[in-house]
Amino acid sequence: MHWLTEYAQQFGVKVHAWVLMTNHVHLLATPMIEHGISLMMQALGRRYVRYFNYSYQRTGTLWEGRFKSCVINAEEYLFICHRYIELNPVRANMVNHPADYKWSSYRFHAQESLELQSELWQPHDLYMQLSHQQKDRAKRYQALFKVHVSDEELGRVRTATQSGMALGNDRFKEEIETLTGRRVSPMKRGRKPIQGA
Repeated sequence: MHWLTEYAQQFGVKVHAWVLMTNHVHLLATPMIEHGISLMMQALGRRYVRYFNYSYQRTGTLWEGRFKSCVINAEEYLFICHRYIELNPVRANMVNHPADYKWSSYRFHAQESLELQSELWQPHDLYMQLSHQQKDRAKRYQALFKVHVSDEELGRVRTATQSGMALGNDRFKEEIETLTGRRVSPMKRGRKPIQGA
């Protein structure tokens, strides 16, 4: 957590939500500079592998490849992603409620007074817009967790993340493709049309 905080600050990344599981990590973040998330993850990975290998007298790689990510339409998917991330320990049967798991951002979002502090936590603007009062904001946030993420929503988040595609409606995907010049939505299935036919 310390190194994640350090590199998030160094590379201009706002981390909105997280969960550290026993064999993987989920982050919801906004880069404030180009390639900020890639630079943060690269630095964090190098540092953690050195630490882990030294601590456990081992050599070699630790991760199964490059991290996976996707761009999301915050208006549609921010809170779905919050729930996807912070309910991970509940889905894994590690705890009964996300508040019981200390290695996630849930307790920061759901606290009714700002007694818990973290240099890592940078609440998203949409979270802040839930209410002007922290107590009301926390209650509205807690209410989002009364319903689990549907299998359909879980599938959308996982598919977009695994494939590096955008998570949002068609208009959002078209805007991202226009801005970046790269495909962020899957190609349509079926045969390609024959040229000149």
